Amino acid sequence: MTQKQTGRLLSLDVMRGITIAGMIMVNNPGGTREYVFAPLRHARWDGLTPTDLVFPFFMFIMGVSMYFSLRKYNFTLSKESAFKVLKRTALIFLVGLGLNLFGNILRGGFGSFEQLRILGVMQRLALAYGIGSLIGLMINHKYLLHVAGGILVFYWALLAFTGSTVLSPDNIIAVADRAILGESHMYGDTMADGTHIAFDPEGLLSATGSVAHVLIGFFAGKMILEGKRDNEKIIRNLFILGTILVFAGLSLSYGCPINKKIWSSTFVLTTCGFGSLLLALLIWIIDINGKKNRTMFFESFGINPLYLYVQAALLSTLAASVGFKAWMYDSVFAPALGNYGGSAGWAVFFVVLNWLPGYFLYKKQIYIKL
Repeated sequence: MTQKQTGRLLSLDVMRGITIAGMIMVNNPGGTREYVFAPLRHARWDGLTPTDLVFPFFMFIMGVSMYFSLRKYNFTLSKESAFKVLKRTALIFLVGLGLNLFGNILRGGFGSFEQLRILGVMQRLALAYGIGSLIGLMINHKYLLHVAGGILVFYWALLAFTGSTVLSPDNIIAVADRAILGESHMYGDTMADGTHIAFDPEGLLSATGSVAHVLIGFFAGKMILEGKRDNEKIIRNLFILGTILVFAGLSLSYGCPINKKIWSSTFVLTTCGFGSLLLALLIWIIDINGKKNRTMFFESFGINPLYLYVQAALLSTLAASVGFKAWMYDSVFAPALGNYGGSAGWAVFFVVLNWLPGYFLYKKQIYIKL
């Protein structure tokens, strides 16, 4: 934990905060998931909803931040830089595993380790960060997009030639996870005919697309620093990058569907494109036009993103286990706002509840790093 003044790029903090607040909101509907407004649901399989943009936006921003943080090592793989990357990768992964363990203990006691899910959101972030950072330290940065593109082509070919763009027990992502992790340590999903299968949306093999994801963010970070504080130039470059990626992702989706659960290559292109466009918009609003007086809410989330995500996950598990969430939904939100409105009402309430400690840290300029 550190407490200090830093020359942070405000628009990055705000975008990071928007994504963390969004992740907390969509992960915590009130009542049952039956009463969730359509924009707050993930796509069932192929397709893209506003909710499906939240996690990839955070991963894109993580890639941008990786470029800033690895600059102090002169983008050279050394004992110091490798140790730093591997240490942070292990820490983030273990925190995610700890969250799964905490939930298991509350639901089933200490004897539930045999059903412990190994992977998750934090673990996906850890793998993408670790592999992406090592690549960023080893290659010439003029080849960043070449490497990212090569990864996406390879991953698309792997899925296409194995028939793994559909949800089935033979999906290569599910097969790999079953072989490495074991079915009891995986998340589950339901096929169109109602059959339940072991399938992890943060699977090991599908992390391949996530590595390309952070590398594209890494390239965007490079463009920002090379812009030398010329915000109009930075916006122009981010807008061009975003437009090309969105157009490519949507055009190629006819052969490679946009799909979050397998983190398809077109999902990477499209969401990175939208992420680049949103970042350009925020730089224009905040850094060029100086609209900074209304950013505090999201900035509070953005300066301590992983800590607040972990805090929200712990509080969510506790609120559900002691019945507080159900009581608030049944007694307060649903009677006042209806089933769907009550579900969204609890989600917004829970975001604000987690914001309060974040605001305290923000005011004290305390940064908790994982």
